[in-house]
Amino acid sequence: MSDDTRSDDAKAERHKATMQKQKARVDAAIEAADTERGVLLLLTGNGKGKSSSAFGMVMRALGYGHRVGVVQFIKGQQLSGEEIYVRDHCPQVAFHQMGTGFTWNTQDRSGDIAAAEATWAKVEPMLTDPSFDLVVLDELTYMIGYSYLDEQKVLDALANRPREQSVVVTGRGGGSALRELADTVSEIKDIKHAFKAGIKARKGVDY
Repeated sequence: MSDDTRSDDAKAERHKATMQKQKARVDAAIEAADTERGVLLLLTGNGKGKSSSAFGMVMRALGYGHRVGVVQFIKGQQLSGEEIYVRDHCPQVAFHQMGTGFTWNTQDRSGDIAAAEATWAKVEPMLTDPSFDLVVLDELTYMIGYSYLDEQKVLDALANRPREQSVVVTGRGGGSALRELADTVSEIKDIKHAFKAGIKARKGVDY
């Protein structure tokens, strides 16, 4: 047996031992996770992809025949590709959009507060209805950050939702209380973005 062959065999054995240890750790973690209930996920950070990730979970839930609700805050009149698809091809999704545009465009605090409260009125029934398996609250964090909605009212509604219902909240910030309440918090970091290099947002990629 050549030295190269012995070296390859040794590498294979080390790899196998490493993978066996990793499998044991994963199996143990799966075994320890014995609680069955819905979860609250917060997708935050200054990077691109928070809403896109949430809509990915919408597609995943629909694949299992789950009932889904999507409510969007601080979105303009221009729908994104995923929003158009859900609206036109997924009638089983309860879809509502605030549609007032971004706050730096409206520059009307009282109007934004009124729109946020009207939109929240669409959310509250979903968060008390156990037939909704997944509810996406897109850009909700801004409603808390700008004090357009009462933070405690939002947190109480999220905390007291049906046990089997999962909720995805997206947007930058949101405050420490929301992070503490969430079961899973993922922060998307902006490392590099084409827009900063003067490249226009692209249909099908950015919206």
